[in-house]
Amino acid sequence: MSSTPDMTAGRRQPLHARRVEFVREKIDASACGVVEKPLTVWEKIYNIGALRKIFILLALAALWQAYALWLGKSLLFPSFSATVTAFWQGIESGELLQRAWHSISVLLMGYACGIALAALLTVAAISTRIGNDFLETMTAMLNPLPAIALLPVALIWFGLGSASLVFVLVHSVLWPVALNTHSGFLAVSNTLRMVGRNAGLEGARYVTAILIPAAFGSILTGLKIGWAFSWRTLIAAELVFGVSSSSGGLGWFIYVSKNDLEIANVFAGLFTVIVIGLFVENVIFRNIELRTVRRWGMQA
Repeated sequence: MSSTPDMTAGRRQPLHARRVEFVREKIDASACGVVEKPLTVWEKIYNIGALRKIFILLALAALWQAYALWLGKSLLFPSFSATVTAFWQGIESGELLQRAWHSISVLLMGYACGIALAALLTVAAISTRIGNDFLETMTAMLNPLPAIALLPVALIWFGLGSASLVFVLVHSVLWPVALNTHSGFLAVSNTLRMVGRNAGLEGARYVTAILIPAAFGSILTGLKIGWAFSWRTLIAAELVFGVSSSSGGLGWFIYVSKNDLEIANVFAGLFTVIVIGLFVENVIFRNIELRTVRRWGMQA
């Protein structure tokens, strides 16, 4: 006796079964806890980065003053108030401003020359293989060499004067800026490079329109490092030779004050170096960063 096959056994079930609908009751928002609340005055103040940094500086100044009073030896460690007094007197007399401007003017010359040479070397490194090999070799050789070690050579070649200072400043700026810029160029994505090539950009236009904006975070880091290296190299070089007592910079001012046992003026000179460094880092470079890499979304 033959059996009739089940015609429904091979039928497929529908792919999308009908979904059962649920109706949820509304929950009182007060039972969920606090989702959003206004910030307190302390939280608003704490969220301001400038105020946090000012608080740190005030705390360091208080520790400085307390330690100096506890030590009680002004020839070894003058108090913060004595340093500020000497600093203000130097500002009023104009001597400290003159010394600071002399150092800054020399620094700007060396910094500009170093950046220009770094740009040339970097463009050559990304354009040709021999340029890349030259930059890598020179960076490996000269970047670890302290600029202060070149002072004897600078004295022999250029004598006592601003030219010797500019020479060591170029060495301080050139290699960190070139190294960071070259690393930033190499990190640019191939997609962005092809976009520039497809748009017909070549040579200087390709570098300025594609590579520099894409690698500006690394370039800015190199500029910061170059500034820090050149600033401390300049002060150290002026401590060794500052042209003369009538035209030297901040380093020479510190050296002369040390010889005259005016320790408060020594610390006032060091304080001026710190103030200029804070201004450049937190005002100049900070504004450049906010208007470029932060606005472009390259940094958080």
